[in-house]
Amino acid sequence: MVRPLAVIFDMDGLLFDTERLIRQALFTACLEVGYQMTDAVHRRMVGCQWPIIEGLLTSQCGQHCETEVLRAAWVRQFKSLLPSLQIKPGAIGLLQTLDELRLPRAIATSSNHDDARHYLAMHNLTGRFHQVVASGDYSRSKPFPDPYLKAAQLLGVDPASCLALEDSYIGVRSAAAAGMMTVMVPDILEADEEMRGLCVYIASDLDEVRERLIAMSE
Repeated sequence: MVRPLAVIFDMDGLLFDTERLIRQALFTACLEVGYQMTDAVHRRMVGCQWPIIEGLLTSQCGQHCETEVLRAAWVRQFKSLLPSLQIKPGAIGLLQTLDELRLPRAIATSSNHDDARHYLAMHNLTGRFHQVVASGDYSRSKPFPDPYLKAAQLLGVDPASCLALEDSYIGVRSAAAAGMMTVMVPDILEADEEMRGLCVYIASDLDEVRERLIAMSE
């Protein structure tokens, strides 16, 4: 791995601890509307957009599953938990180091711009990223490379010179397909053999990413 010229972050589960809130909200919503959810099914949803999630819900809950009713309950439950949203450990320190190293950075997320703006504002991070690429900015979502390629294009950096930070399998596949130096920082999902093969390394947290960047710059 060579010293990157830019760093591109996933958002949910990487910068913010949203995935745990999403899981809690999903299980609560399923109980509310009378469906059963399992960890195995939920893990397959991590990093996915609604069309894939809807199919997984139908497979789990049956063809008569009222997916839009469940989705509405899920969103409501998530919003009730959102005030407790935490930033992931090491994120602030990593951003400070990127400032010191003068490395541009972007977010490449499957979430929408409104959510990204809200989460960043909650933690006083508005303006700390040079670009934010979100749903609607690209034709194909993760695991296709489009979100990461768009972020690299906006930063004006060759994808091969970008370090991509991800927590989900779908996100790692997206960043690797874009030709980026990909690092997985596991959250809900642990790194499996496929992830280890796609990543330049697996980091225990964002502090480890920061330390490695500093070491490469000395």
